[in-house]
Amino acid sequence: MTPTQRALALARKLGWQVAIVEKWNPHAKIRQDLFGVFDLLAVGNRKILGIQVSSGSNHAARVHKVREWAGLPDWLAAGGQAEVWTWAKRGPRGKPKLWTLRQEVVTLEPKETL
Repeated sequence: MTPTQRALALARKLGWQVAIVEKWNPHAKIRQDLFGVFDLLAVGNRKILGIQVSSGSNHAARVHKVREWAGLPDWLAAGGQAEVWTWAKRGPRGKPKLWTLRQEVVTLEPKETL
């Protein structure tokens, strides 16, 4: 199961109406995200959410990609939310690893680290 399929299933389980908005471009032979940043678009609880999905090792790069999108200020001002969802197998050493989701809300300001 791909990270996108995992995110799609979870979003539906959480009650969101969700659609895959990443498409394959056969001419360029690449995947193209909605606005160049979103793989999934979810609607629910009077909110609209754009989700960038990837593997766990690409989390920071995906947050940077969304934050650098020129349309992010307009998306947020219009009431849209942006999140990065990444999936990785995690768990204690010597134990079976489980797929774990890391979610991060993307804003115009980078989050502070302590």
